[in-house]
Amino acid sequence: MIGLSLCKRALTTAGSREAADAVTPERSHVQNEPTVRMTAVRRLYEVSARMGAGRSLAETLQAVVDGVVTGLGFGIAVLNLRQADGKFEVIAVAGSPEAREALLGTISAADIFDAEFAIADKWGGLRFVPHERLPEGGEIVGWVPEIPVPTAADAWHPLDALFAPLHSSDGELVGMLSVDLPEDQRRPGQIHRELLEIFATQAGIAIDKARLTDQLLAEKARLEASETTFRLVFEGAGNGMATIAFDGPEAGRILRVNDAFCHITGYTPGQLIGTTFVDYLRDEETGQTEREIQQLATGRGPYRFERTFRRTDGNDIWLGGTAAIVDQGKDQSRIILIQIDDVTARKDEERELRHHAAHDPLTGLPNRRLLQHRFNAALQRSRQSGRRGVLLFCDLNHFKQVNDKYGHEAGDKALREIADRLLTEVRHGDTVARLGGDEFAILAEDIDGDDLDVLMRRIDESISQPLDGIDVPVTASIGTAIVSPYAADLDELLRTADNAMYEAKRAYRATQT
Repeated sequence: MIGLSLCKRALTTAGSREAADAVTPERSHVQNEPTVRMTAVRRLYEVSARMGAGRSLAETLQAVVDGVVTGLGFGIAVLNLRQADGKFEVIAVAGSPEAREALLGTISAADIFDAEFAIADKWGGLRFVPHERLPEGGEIVGWVPEIPVPTAADAWHPLDALFAPLHSSDGELVGMLSVDLPEDQRRPGQIHRELLEIFATQAGIAIDKARLTDQLLAEKARLEASETTFRLVFEGAGNGMATIAFDGPEAGRILRVNDAFCHITGYTPGQLIGTTFVDYLRDEETGQTEREIQQLATGRGPYRFERTFRRTDGNDIWLGGTAAIVDQGKDQSRIILIQIDDVTARKDEERELRHHAAHDPLTGLPNRRLLQHRFNAALQRSRQSGRRGVLLFCDLNHFKQVNDKYGHEAGDKALREIADRLLTEVRHGDTVARLGGDEFAILAEDIDGDDLDVLMRRIDESISQPLDGIDVPVTASIGTAIVSPYAADLDELLRTADNAMYEAKRAYRATQT
């Protein structure tokens, strides 16, 4: 089954067993698996070159479906492009004039694939919908090839459906690829699933780039499946690509890089080839590289990764891409084939968004959300060690007069100055948070008695110092709540500290009358 969704065209089981068996012949010869894998990789890069050789988005989309039919072993391919409003439109069809006439230009709702995926098998990034799970009697839309219904258990049924979601380099869904009629007329095996999944990864990136730049690589000629073909496609790829020895005496060393890889990383081929790839990576967590290599070795299909990479200038960039192990055949070591893009800009945006979500926009101090996170960790440590800490609630006296007399811009400047003073007076590891308005909280661990008195005195004296350009005498009222192994939650301690602060404020006001 091919196209948008499930199919409403009726199928019959008419036809003799001989006709069905003709559609699903037994394999008379099974190739050596490493040979099949290497052939598959070569075919992949042949169709990848054609996919990237168009000069417009339309040519790229047609190259994707043509590549599936001519190079990946499927008889029909349909590409649904995701529009700006989330709907899907069939833009390109290959392999069947009837399917093209029935489907081309069809526009469907954004949730068109939800029903299929709810009953689908997950094949890595692919989604396979076996015909036996389709609802009976449902009004469904699509197109079905007119072939006899097979009887073999692993045969491809005309109502089977296989989908490959297409994503851009930053993970955005850009389209949906539907394929039908595998060349051996059986449900695809592991190698061809991996081949289609890797191709879908490259297709999503190619579509995204074509949509943004409307410029594609100029090479359109069909290349032969050979080492020369592999080299030409490898060197001409728009993405950074490299091969790395997976095992053998050169394990971990870079064997080959293309121009795009050098452009992204800042190194020349002579600087990279023969060096150990992981030496350029920085682990975000202890043992990260070892775990990822193990996942790559034990997993199936391409492995997606995002890692920091050290450039020649000493700066780190973020690389995003895929890695797959390729078996080159008998008596040859396996290699890791990786493709990369520079995703530093996106990672910087994500980091900035995370910072804004956890910090006060005026002072840059942690906000209530981050204070809650650090309080939870402090409480856990207190329960493990038995040591106590303190939560201080700090409210500014006379600050309203600052806003009234000098305006809110001057008031905001004063709050930033006070925030800087608080950061200067607390200990390393203490948290100063702004709760809102002129209210601040300070979380300090492993402190009590005289040390706590000294900390509170420093804070009080610091805030009481004159503010730049302001003659209003701003002071602080501070309340405390003990963080002990028996403490409840942050809300309760804030209420306790708030009440203590009001007692301090009343005492302060009494001294002013």
